Amino acid sequence: MEVRSITKYARVSAKKARDVARAIQGMPVSDALDTLNYTPKKAAFLIGKTLKSALANAENNHDLPGDTLVVKEASICEGPMFRRFKPRARGSASAIRKRTSHIYITLSEAEVEEKAPKSRKAAKKAAPKKTAPVSETETPEVDPAQLGTVYSEAPAEVDDLKKISGVGPALEEKLNGFGVYTYQQIVDWTPENIAAFDMLLSFKGRIERDNWLEQAKTLIDEKGNG
Repeated sequence: MEVRSITKYARVSAKKARDVARAIQGMPVSDALDTLNYTPKKAAFLIGKTLKSALANAENNHDLPGDTLVVKEASICEGPMFRRFKPRARGSASAIRKRTSHIYITLSEAEVEEKAPKSRKAAKKAAPKKTAPVSETETPEVDPAQLGTVYSEAPAEVDDLKKISGVGPALEEKLNGFGVYTYQQIVDWTPENIAAFDMLLSFKGRIERDNWLEQAKTLIDEKGNG
C-alpha cells in the first residue's frame, strides 16, 4: 500500500528543494527524518513537514506501522512564480522572481525482493539453512524494570493516547500491550524508560523528536481544566 502527502505553494524554489528530496528518496522513514533534522536548509524543514504528514496518514488512517515504511518517491514540481520589481538606474526596474514549488511525498511498505537462482548449483547455495522457527511477533528483550510504571491490566480510567501526535490506533494498541494506558505514565518516563520503549517500538529517538512527554503534560492540564 502507498500513502501520499502533498504540500502546495511552498515558498522555496524547486531547484533548491530537489537537492534535499534526492537525498531521502529510498530511505526508511526514521532515517529520512533524521537526515532532514540535521540538514540546515529551508527546503529540509518544508519537506520534513510533508514527510511527517504522510507518516501520520499511514499510521492513523491505514494502520501501517511507521518502522516498516520507506520513502518511495520524493518529487518536487514548480509552482506559480510571484513577480516583484526593484527600482534601478534611469527610471528602469528589474524583476525579482519569488518562486514556489509543490512537494509530493509517497511512502510504501518495504519489500524484500528475492532473485531466482540461474542454475542448480546456485539454487543449492541460495537454499536457506534449516534454523529454529522465529515468531513474527518476536520483540527485543527489555528488562521490565526499564519500562517504569506499567499495568498488568487496564485501570479504571484510561486516557486516549491517540491524542499524542504520532500515536495512531496501531501504536496505542502496542502501548496498551506493554501496560501503558495513561498520560501520567508517559510524563513520568525517565531517559532509561524512553530508551527501552524506543527499542520495543523501533522508534530510533522518535519519542523525543515528537515531544511525547510535553504533549502528555499539556493533555493532563487540559483534562484538569476541563
